[in-house]
Amino acid sequence: MDFDTIAAISTPMGEGAIAIVRLSGDEAVRISDKIYKSPNGKKLADEKSHTIHYGHLIDPTTNEVVEEVMVSLMRGPKTFTREDVVEINCHGGIVSVNRVLQLVLRTGARLAEPGEFTKRAFLNGRIDLSQAEAVMDLIRAKTDRAMNVALGQMDGKLSKLIDQLRQALIETLAQVEVNIDYPEYDDVEEMTIPVLLEKCSWVREEIKKLLQTSSQGKILREGLSTVILGRPNVGKSSLLNSLVQENKAIVTDIAGTTRDIIEEYVNVRGVPLRLVDTAGIRETEDIVERIGVERSRQVLKEADLILLVLNAAEELSIEDERLFETIQSMDFIVVVNKTDLPRKIDLQKVIELANGRKVVTTSLLKEEGVIELEEAIAALFFEGQIESDDLTYVSNTRHISLLHQALDTISDAIEGAENGVPVDIVQIDVTRTWELLGEIVGDTVQESLINQLFSQFCLGK
Repeated sequence: MDFDTIAAISTPMGEGAIAIVRLSGDEAVRISDKIYKSPNGKKLADEKSHTIHYGHLIDPTTNEVVEEVMVSLMRGPKTFTREDVVEINCHGGIVSVNRVLQLVLRTGARLAEPGEFTKRAFLNGRIDLSQAEAVMDLIRAKTDRAMNVALGQMDGKLSKLIDQLRQALIETLAQVEVNIDYPEYDDVEEMTIPVLLEKCSWVREEIKKLLQTSSQGKILREGLSTVILGRPNVGKSSLLNSLVQENKAIVTDIAGTTRDIIEEYVNVRGVPLRLVDTAGIRETEDIVERIGVERSRQVLKEADLILLVLNAAEELSIEDERLFETIQSMDFIVVVNKTDLPRKIDLQKVIELANGRKVVTTSLLKEEGVIELEEAIAALFFEGQIESDDLTYVSNTRHISLLHQALDTISDAIEGAENGVPVDIVQIDVTRTWELLGEIVGDTVQESLINQLFSQFCLGK
């Protein structure tokens, strides 16, 4: 497959020691040679693959030195894109890296679209679609666990299992075709149905196993949307600061200090949380605070986990009890804060209102109880579930949706075979399952979906 040569900045913008401008395509070496000058006068075209070379970039129109660089030369197909790749390592200033990119573009390269390097790796057969999506998961990983899941998917863990399932279905379909092509042999159908049921049942169980890991995988990939909820001045902002270990939110004794939503990512025992500190929910005449309260109610509807904060130095109020009623159908943990003050709250009533949910006591002022809270959060979503490096985790929403559809179609095929539905009708559901699994790895996916997926990538990747 022939493509033009693309280029992009592959490191984050900003000041740093090094920045990289990456080129990929048949003309990558030739374009680089037009602007690269080595101390010994050698051309990159004459150098060995997978080597790095010191030199300068020269503007061919003015013959001026643009940058001092180290140039990495990698020839296809042993590259990420399976094309010739040149990476120009320059100084990491914004002006410097942009000058290098502009020089490369003026010399014949085209600016890469978002995700185009990874898209070429997919189109050139270097990786499949699930591995390509894992590249972005790896970049966005917020915890070690999330990174390990992405690495496993990049290495083809999911792809290999999907290939095994599809191979089993192909063998089943081949058996069905024999039955259709040679109906005169009565024993063929007798042989076909047991084989079909055996193979399809195995595929169904493997799909179920994958879906069992999807809740954990999705949490690791996307993080838990965690809302810190409570009346004003119970310690919500102090809890955010304790978990983040930074003073991200203003903490005062004045009720209603937090007027808007504050968001921050934090790693709690390997569980990525997207913490949302909300304005204290109460009736108020303050227009600005009222807007904050309404926003708090909105994010509450979208939360995966609620941390309901109560004040141990005050009796339970009607507002506290209403908050319990509001979140009763959700996953939540109760945080009874300010235990360093004389206790007025009825802890037994709190436990009753929690209705089996975890209740943790804290003194955020003295940094007490935070470890117990972190353990409770991790236990709520991971305790009792198998965690193993051998497991194939499914974390991508697209993959989970396709697996659910595949589970439905393979179940329909099994039900039809058991109820005596003609085998050529059953074949339709088996074929559809094969196609749905193929969409995960990109074998049966439409071009429009491919373009949409890669458009979500960052430039330079």
